[in-house]
Amino acid sequence: MRQTTREDGAGMGSLRLRFGLLVGSAAALVVLAAIGLYAALHTAERTLDATLDAQVRLELIAELSGRLTEFGLAAIEAVGDNPGRPERLANARNEVDRALIAVDDGLSRAVAGSGGVLDRTQYTARARPLARLRAARATLDRQVAQIQREPEPARRADAIRGALNAFGAMTGQPLTFLVEAERRAVEASSAEVRTLAGRMRGVALAAAGLIVILLLLLHQSLTRPILRRLEAIRAGAAAIGRGELDTRLPVASRDELGLLVASFNRMAARLKRREARVAADRAALEEIVARATADLRGANARLEEIDRSRRRFFADVSHELRTPLTVILGECDLAARSPDTPDAFRPVIATIRNRALRLHRRVGDMLRVARSESGQIELERRPVGLATILAEAVESCAPEARRRRIDLALAPSPADVEVVADAEWLRQIVEGLIDNALRHAAGATRVRVGFSARGEADGAVVTVTDDGPGFPPAAEALFERFRRGEARGAVSAGFGIGLALARWVVERHDGAIRLETIRPQAGGPDDRATGARVVLELPGETMREDAA
Repeated sequence: MRQTTREDGAGMGSLRLRFGLLVGSAAALVVLAAIGLYAALHTAERTLDATLDAQVRLELIAELSGRLTEFGLAAIEAVGDNPGRPERLANARNEVDRALIAVDDGLSRAVAGSGGVLDRTQYTARARPLARLRAARATLDRQVAQIQREPEPARRADAIRGALNAFGAMTGQPLTFLVEAERRAVEASSAEVRTLAGRMRGVALAAAGLIVILLLLLHQSLTRPILRRLEAIRAGAAAIGRGELDTRLPVASRDELGLLVASFNRMAARLKRREARVAADRAALEEIVARATADLRGANARLEEIDRSRRRFFADVSHELRTPLTVILGECDLAARSPDTPDAFRPVIATIRNRALRLHRRVGDMLRVARSESGQIELERRPVGLATILAEAVESCAPEARRRRIDLALAPSPADVEVVADAEWLRQIVEGLIDNALRHAAGATRVRVGFSARGEADGAVVTVTDDGPGFPPAAEALFERFRRGEARGAVSAGFGIGLALARWVVERHDGAIRLETIRPQAGGPDDRATGARVVLELPGETMREDAA
């Protein structure tokens, strides 16, 4: 790494002061250049105006010359043998006077715009020819009046010829003087412009040379040392970025860059200390992670052993329960077919058979879960009609409803609705919801099961509604596992699935389940709940990946 020397910044003082002097010098140069440019432009503008004024006066003098010629022609016509319109001479006289006034006004404006003594002298010199031109016009006018009184045409011709010769002699020299004076004025203005342009070119070249010299001096005295020190700081930062935290830079001056270098060195020292602390913390963390990893491996091994024990337990329990349940189902079938069975016992036998069949299916599910690698219930989804499934669920729960004196019925629907679902699990869900309504809806007298298509959407909506007190305010808590509601009488034993399992199965069907409390219309005399409703939303077409 290059080391910055102390000579780079020696005697330079503060960078802020140096840059302030630089900016002030640049501002002074800009102001001087602006003043010079303004003065040059003002002079050029004044010279250009003088040139344009002289050009205008030349045009006015040319017009005056033409008017004098027309006045002479009008005089010849006025004294001829066949005089024309008498007003022509008067019109020509007026035009000459107007042209004289225009030239005089142009000279007056030129003198008014310039306060020089020389310009006033030139105006006085040009005013005398104008006076001679006015006198010539007046003389010719008087001579024409005298000639018109001469009766002899020959004498009138001689007289007018002599008068015109005198008129030409009186007007020629003044006109020539005026034209030559204005031409010299134009040439003088052009020469002044050329002189000004030469001066401006010289000043521009001198300013350019001065600026180049100043830039070279600035580069040698300010820019180059600063760039050297900045390069040293950049190299030091690159070294820090590569992890060379022992890098330090020499403080070459007491200006802003020197303070920056000192801050850089302090930062490098702090980074060095922090790197040491981080290394120590990393070593301690690695040790902690190693111990935690060993603990996790041991915990995973224990969990795997527990999971294997759980599966063996479920498999053994399921196997032990299937045999007595098969016997119960067989005995129920024999009793139902036997003619000796009293009719009063047949509904009881049917209820026992339905509950035993449900328990047998649940045991089968437990056995499948115990044997599966994922530990989850597998669904067999296929297109099924809701009417049959819901009718079976209502029929299965009818004995319990009659025992509790609750009116249980399937609401009629105009048409069956087909969904893609596991028919057995869907039926068990609805049976569980009906069983919950029968056991937990205190004071309920009616439970209705209904279904309908979901409007334009593909799928169906299944509802289980009762006229009990509704759900508690924290209804979502009922979806938690092992959460049970209050029964209206004694707690009844049974194998109805809970709301947590119901939600899990419905969501596996890509559906949704929600709880609603039915209340009277707003503004009524009583705001108490008038019932509860469980709503299942099932799609009509779902992916059958779980059944594949």
